[in-house]
Amino acid sequence: KHVAIRMDERVLTYAQLDRAARGVATSLRARGIEPGDRVALLIPNVPEFTIAYFGILYAGGTIVPINVLAAAPEVAYFLSDSGAKLLIAHPFFAASAKAGSDEAGVPLALAGGGPGKHTLETMAEAEPIAALEATAADATAVVLYTSGTTGKPKGAELTHSNLFVNCAFVVPRLVPPQDPDHYVALATLPLFHSFGQTVIQNGTIAGGGTFTLLPRFEPKKCYEILERDRVTILAGVPTMYFALLHHEQERDYDLSSLKFCMTGGAPMPVEVMSAFERRFHVTILEGFGLSETSPIASFTMLDKPRKAGSIGYPVWGVEMGIVDEHDALLPEGERGEIVIRGHNIMKGYWKRPDANKETLRNGWFHTGDIGYRDADGCYFIVDRKKDMILRGGFNVYPREVEEVLYAHPAVAEAAVIGVPHDSHGEEVKAVVALKAGQKASAAEIIAFCKERLAAYKYPRTVEFVEALPKGPTGKILKRELR
Repeated sequence: KHVAIRMDERVLTYAQLDRAARGVATSLRARGIEPGDRVALLIPNVPEFTIAYFGILYAGGTIVPINVLAAAPEVAYFLSDSGAKLLIAHPFFAASAKAGSDEAGVPLALAGGGPGKHTLETMAEAEPIAALEATAADATAVVLYTSGTTGKPKGAELTHSNLFVNCAFVVPRLVPPQDPDHYVALATLPLFHSFGQTVIQNGTIAGGGTFTLLPRFEPKKCYEILERDRVTILAGVPTMYFALLHHEQERDYDLSSLKFCMTGGAPMPVEVMSAFERRFHVTILEGFGLSETSPIASFTMLDKPRKAGSIGYPVWGVEMGIVDEHDALLPEGERGEIVIRGHNIMKGYWKRPDANKETLRNGWFHTGDIGYRDADGCYFIVDRKKDMILRGGFNVYPREVEEVLYAHPAVAEAAVIGVPHDSHGEEVKAVVALKAGQKASAAEIIAFCKERLAAYKYPRTVEFVEALPKGPTGKILKRELR
């Protein structure tokens, strides 16, 4: 009878969730899904995501979660690259799901669209699977696509062991054990993203708690849910805390149930953190991780000194280090690339042996982030080895946006950089040089990108220049643009 998922008036108990997932597993088997086959999900934060997620795992399948903001060509790419046998999508995103699945030649089932022959509801009502498919600890449970600096996104293969240890052993060590009857986590971080999936969905289920869904973050609605459902754990990216702090409340909400807040995905401005903690009398725990690390690698520890602007300490069972350009470990205080090893490291990138050789070398996962470790063993990030832009907690890789800009008939040269932004942390800016005799407005360039990229990736501003600054080899100098 214990509630697993709540979304406003809709409630799913653990028994109902298990029953629906077992029905989905039976239906997947009937559709010819074999253990190890990939099934893609394009579903926002609604109960259907979790039903489908565990249904796929019950059948021994591998989940490929897709960002709901993905444009049709991106959906097609994820389906084709992963070799998915089926796409389960929410009707809200039926247009991009249908266009993408048609292009990739992958069957489509809708979730949340009411009963019908090819819907998740009908699948969930099938005879429940009696025995769950036995899976090995090192079998791939989820393929999480993460953008790379070299064009196309790569799928990080996370094993059952990676995800299980991260949600069932690491999460409970970060926050003191919760009484299941008063363990309520807010799920507004996307469940298709590793942070929301591990810390909120899987972590809460491992602890026997309840998670309450907010499909689209909006400060007023967030305040209402925190009060109404007596939420004890809030996890979000810094932009969410910024928005909550600066939202004009129409009344004082009772947030006395809130015990812990977690943040990650982007550096948390120190002034935002202290203002939030003062106002709501809570502790914000800050962490660091990547899709490739399941995702938690380091976190603020309640029993160790808290350092402003740090990413905390390596979590249980995980080692971190700082290396130079020759992969030699550096002493405390020296800056170098952050490397990680432990139970949380992915199996590898799906069908990318070259990328694996580059990233997983000498027994360490290389993050591409530059940082240092202090005398207490606390880690700090100071720079990015790559040119990645962090917009509202989402990674935007300039190369991917530049590829689209270069496809515009009027563009001769283009470079994409991140510029500081009050609430998003960084905003995407394109610097463009047009071909001789060609004309294009900023609005046209933005519209062109908007059609071809996910909503968080396309540039919001465009600056036109005669020519882009270049080094002796002809490489565009982004540091000069910045």
